[in-house]
Amino acid sequence: MTTANGHLSALAAAVLQPGFVGTTPPPWVCRWLGEGLGSVVLFARNVVDTEQVAALTATLRAERPDVIVAIDEEAGDVTRLESVHGSSRPGNFALGAVDDPELTEAVARDLGAELATAGITLNYAPDADVNSNPANPVIGVRSFGADPVLVARHTAAWVRGLQAGGVAACAKHFPGHGDTRVDSHHDLPRITADRDRLDACELAPFRAAVAAGVQAVMTGHLLVPALDPHLPATLSQRILGGLLRDELGFSGVVVTDAVEMRAVAGRYGFAGATVRALAAGADAICIGGERADEQAARELRDAIVAAVVSGELPEERLAEAAKRVGQLAAWTVAARSAGSAGARAATDVGLVAARRAVRVTAAPGTTVALPLTRAAHVVEFEPLRNIAIGAETPWGIGGPLTELLPGTSTVRYAEPDVPADPGAGAGSRPLVLVVRDQHRHDWMRAAVHRALAARPDAVVVELGVPELVNGAVHLATHGATRASGQAAAEVLTGAR
Repeated sequence: MTTANGHLSALAAAVLQPGFVGTTPPPWVCRWLGEGLGSVVLFARNVVDTEQVAALTATLRAERPDVIVAIDEEAGDVTRLESVHGSSRPGNFALGAVDDPELTEAVARDLGAELATAGITLNYAPDADVNSNPANPVIGVRSFGADPVLVARHTAAWVRGLQAGGVAACAKHFPGHGDTRVDSHHDLPRITADRDRLDACELAPFRAAVAAGVQAVMTGHLLVPALDPHLPATLSQRILGGLLRDELGFSGVVVTDAVEMRAVAGRYGFAGATVRALAAGADAICIGGERADEQAARELRDAIVAAVVSGELPEERLAEAAKRVGQLAAWTVAARSAGSAGARAATDVGLVAARRAVRVTAAPGTTVALPLTRAAHVVEFEPLRNIAIGAETPWGIGGPLTELLPGTSTVRYAEPDVPADPGAGAGSRPLVLVVRDQHRHDWMRAAVHRALAARPDAVVVELGVPELVNGAVHLATHGATRASGQAAAEVLTGAR
């Protein structure tokens, strides 16, 4: 390898944020850290507990002290650090329902302290999308809500809290993934709003994040014709340079959403999307959710070098991207040195927040009264989960409700295996029907309708977006985390 190509390879490695498999760093990652790799990203597959992650990150820092260690920890339905048990925090939608920015900031600060203790320095959060389309299959409770003003104030509070805990925040998915029916993991969403609507809605939380000093912004793989009629945001200089840099005044690191996602890789190729993103103004390329080996990292590194040599990617643009990644690394080192991490909340702020987010609606003249005083029968309806949430994270209220009402039974049904009368197993016991985004799933609505026809006294518990309120008693948690399930069980039994 020539000296020139060695220099370009180091620059190319500096802008990659690869994932890997295992609970300890594989040899190739350690070797790459000595050859210029500036960042890695952790997933649920890399996590056992906080102590193990701390040992993992210490191994990484032994190779490169300023390595950026990223994770996608939204502290809600999307959790990597607590994927085994479910998050001990309620998530954005619940915080938006409470609408107490000081509480949001406290939850994020507590999370930041926990992540910093584990040696994590960049968090791909908060989700700054405005969930203006209730049919959205990938955002939903990951958003603070449907009101852009509310989302903006909580995005800013979350950024301040997380970064006070010593971890860099990353607002996503720019310029806004809330008004879509398409999941960008599978295809390219199209946002049809005009520029006035984008300014008033989608862009408002990102302006607030920039004003709050957010260190990173993650691009969304979105086609937004009002901003660029031809290219997805991740690959658009108009959006990353003209809008995010020039208009919004963002000077931090622009991170792509996972570049192997089909919204971009399906159209431009894995390497092609990477080169185009860097040329458009992205600074860091996130990979490894689906491709997590040295071959994938090498393919991208070599493609970046080849693009510079051919003139497709200006070397100055690559050097600028690497410089910004280095500046973020320096910020994380300073934050760790300042000792801002470690100030965990004195109370269980996550459960406190989850409790405050619960809303109970009773139909007029209802004969059902809470609390439940004897063992119940719980029926949980399970929809397909999107990739961002992951299939491994547990959810539901059956577990915590059984602890409070011993003898409670739980069954779970998914399409198409729902019986004609889903609540038949309850007998004379109280019946609790647990749903997630009931309004988005025809089969789930039909099943709940049949169950309520047979048992009009059943309680409905919504762990998703409560767009549809039905049943004599309806309880909304605004999220499906472990903390949300515990809070719901407490309300059902009168335990608090």
